Amino acid sequence: MASSKKPIFGLIGHTLAHSYSPKIHSLLGSYEYRLFEVEPENLESFVKNGEYAGINVTMPYKETVMPMCDELSDAARIIGCVNTIVRKEDGRLYGDNTDYYGFSHLVEFSGVPIEGRKVLVLGAGGASKTVCSVMTDRGAREVAVVSRSLPGAGLNTIEDHYDADIIVNATPVGMYPNCPESLVDIEPFTIAGETRKGYRDGLHAVFDVVYNPARTDILLQAEKHKVPYVNGLPMLVAQAKRASELFQGTRISDETMRSVLESIAFEMRNVILIGMPSGGKSTIGALLSKKLHRPFVDIDNHIPAAAGKSIPEIFSDDGEAVFRRIETDVTGDICKRSGLVIACGGGVVTQPRNYDLLHQNGIVVLLRRPIELLVSDGRPMSIAKGIAALEHERHHLYEAWADIAVENDGTPDDTVKRIIEALDEVSNVVKG
Repeated sequence: MASSKKPIFGLIGHTLAHSYSPKIHSLLGSYEYRLFEVEPENLESFVKNGEYAGINVTMPYKETVMPMCDELSDAARIIGCVNTIVRKEDGRLYGDNTDYYGFSHLVEFSGVPIEGRKVLVLGAGGASKTVCSVMTDRGAREVAVVSRSLPGAGLNTIEDHYDADIIVNATPVGMYPNCPESLVDIEPFTIAGETRKGYRDGLHAVFDVVYNPARTDILLQAEKHKVPYVNGLPMLVAQAKRASELFQGTRISDETMRSVLESIAFEMRNVILIGMPSGGKSTIGALLSKKLHRPFVDIDNHIPAAAGKSIPEIFSDDGEAVFRRIETDVTGDICKRSGLVIACGGGVVTQPRNYDLLHQNGIVVLLRRPIELLVSDGRPMSIAKGIAALEHERHHLYEAWADIAVENDGTPDDTVKRIIEALDEVSNVVKG
């Protein structure tokens, strides 16, 4: 459907509220890019008659739209799904698959060789087909797929593939807001790697096509086992770059793509402050949020609403164990979100489960405050145990959990400046 109006581009899918595609495309070109949430019964009418010049296609429609296209690229035909449709001047619909380019870039970004290695792919949908095609073309000696949707290849056969060298999650499991979740425990893969001879000398990498949160559960597992990993953001940005080139009929440099990748990665990540009670997390957090132009959330301020009583009342009426359970629930709800500055309670590090909740989408910053500047007023644990004992008990946890440590021994402005300087030095893309 040709039109003299300014061309409109966008993303079509079923649930798109948390998509970063509009932001990415705004950095790649000056065109209008919208989100189109379409019900299955309206899909064909929209694809064939919608007022757009080009659209990206996401779950669950990548395979469904194929027969609606008048022409397919070789990549779309071979892989069996379409993620980009361009309306030609004569109104015909051209379907392409830029996910192939995107996942290829993710593999290159990782620096992990594929040739001669066994790849285990979780899932059998459109993303899985793309992953399998890329891995086969790059010389993988075997590409195994496990999925509930494949007859005879359910997840109960996962143990048949503990000899895999590379794992790729090509499912939406672990995606916001259902995070952190995972289909597999990767420990058996790492143990098998320590004892198996021949092709394999360990689990070489874990890839995830999910990009929100930055670290899904399977990537957090990889990090703990010191296995290299990459999330799906490099794939998302690279496929968007290729789609944008098709939309605009122009070439976008790799330098521009890298700049967009770094910008989006940092924008998505939370900046999370930890440290001793009265260590300045709330004060510094509020000031830092203004400097970074991000919303500020103090987790302690949300606990009373969740509990129906104040924090001192929770400790006096129910005890510390109940408080910690509530704190973990609130922490999980807040830290799965993106682009925030978050101040945590001093005791968040005492619960191992909170490590994953903080790190799934955050850069964790430790505020080190001289002990003589700490106070116990109104803080139940500081009063009960004493500041020195509490600091001794938690010091090693703070250090172990932090990605960045900053001295908070000057003015708040000084500390904020130090944090921003430290953030500038941290890699913005999640790559283990």
